[in-house]
Amino acid sequence: MKLLNELKYSDSHEWIKVEGNKAYIGITDYAQDHLGEVVYVELPEVDATVEAGDQFIVLESVKAASDVYAPLSGTIVEINEELVDNPGLINESPYDAWLVAIDMLHPAEADNLLSAADYEKICE
Repeated sequence: MKLLNELKYSDSHEWIKVEGNKAYIGITDYAQDHLGEVVYVELPEVDATVEAGDQFIVLESVKAASDVYAPLSGTIVEINEELVDNPGLINESPYDAWLVAIDMLHPAEADNLLSAADYEKICE
């Protein structure tokens, strides 16, 4: 399982890269490995608002459909359009294949996310 120390993680297997007030969100290497080959991604609309803990993305793999939960509250400002045509990028490089970027409503929520070391412990 590959982890990047500069990222934050959620216990529902999302990674978060915070850049100022913007946060990029994707699924972890652990999550993509357990999902299997991702064949479809249902992303939210730009300008949609999400609350931390909301289900806001659906990933379908050859094994099953899986919900992705918002680790932070905010407004969707970007979606990774590349994944619509090529969802397998999530399997190939999960830390490059971000799903959405959000403008954080409560940046302090990021303080509640897990470090790479803490996330690794919950995956054991």
